[in-house]
Amino acid sequence: MSGHGFHVHGPHDHELEHAAQHKPDGIAGKLAVATAILATIGALFSYQGGATQANAGLFKNDAAIKKTEASNQWNFYQSKSSKQNLAELGANLVNDERKAKFEAEVDRYKREKTDIKEKAEALERESKDFDEKSAQQMHQHHRWAQATTLLQISIAMAAIALLTKRRWLIYGTLALGAAGIAVGVMAYMHL
Repeated sequence: MSGHGFHVHGPHDHELEHAAQHKPDGIAGKLAVATAILATIGALFSYQGGATQANAGLFKNDAAIKKTEASNQWNFYQSKSSKQNLAELGANLVNDERKAKFEAEVDRYKREKTDIKEKAEALERESKDFDEKSAQQMHQHHRWAQATTLLQISIAMAAIALLTKRRWLIYGTLALGAAGIAVGVMAYMHL
C-alpha cells in the first residue's frame, strides 16, 4: 500500500479476505465447530478433574489429622491405664487405712478412661469418614480424567480426519466425543 491512496493486494491478502467473507463449507466447517465444542467441554472436564483431585488430597489430609488426634487420645488412655494399674498395685500393697485413697484413684482413672476412649473412637470415625470422602473424590477424579482423555483423543482424530478426509475418522471423532461426554456425565453424577 502506498501513501497516495493506491492499494496493492498480494495473493495472501486476497485469500485472507476471501476466508473472512465466507464461512467454511461442508464437513470441514462442521468438524471445526465440533472440535471447538469438544475442546471447550474438555477444558471444563479437566478443571473438574483437578478440583476433585485437590479435594481428595484435602480430605486425606483431614483424615490424617484426625487419625493423629485419635492416636494422641489412645496414648492418653494408655497413660491413664498405667496410672490405674499403679493405683491398683498401691491398693494391694498398703494397709487398710490407706487403701481407700488408692481405690478412689482407681475409680477416677476408670471414669477418665471412659471419656478418653469415647473421644478417641469418635476421632477414629471422623478419620474414616474423611478417608471415604477422599476415596469418593479420587473415583470422581478418575472419571473426569477418563472423560478428558476421550475428548482429547477425539480432537486428535478430528485433525487427522480433516487432513485425510476419511469419513470413518469423522464418525470415530464423533463417537469418541460422545463417549467422553457420557463419561463426564457419569463423573458429574458420581457414578
